[in-house]
Amino acid sequence: QVNLLETGGGLVQPGGSLRLSCAASGRIASIKRMGWHRQAPGKERELVAAIIASGHTTYGDSAKGRFTISKNKVGNQWYLQMNSLEPEDTAVYYCNAVPWGYNEGGWWGQGTQVTVGQ
Repeated sequence: QVNLLETGGGLVQPGGSLRLSCAASGRIASIKRMGWHRQAPGKERELVAAIIASGHTTYGDSAKGRFTISKNKVGNQWYLQMNSLEPEDTAVYYCNAVPWGYNEGGWWGQGTQVTVGQ
């Protein structure tokens, strides 16, 4: 079992930046991939960014060039630096940990709201 806790959401003006953090506890060694997803009202949840133990990263189209995912050496914390935020980035952001042997699913945090507006 892995528990995830996101922090760092909030209200930011267009063009601004936010940094989200995800802290994992429990069976950290079972985590293959760490990531961030988001879900806007009326839309499906989508991948924002993911990172694996080697440091290889994957980004959704909406995040490329603006967002950066990173992790600590232990692999129990990962981050999403979001720059040049736009109103379209408004969503609930969820951190996700995919276990070894799987390509999706796994454990989810409770979500943190990011609102981009005046």
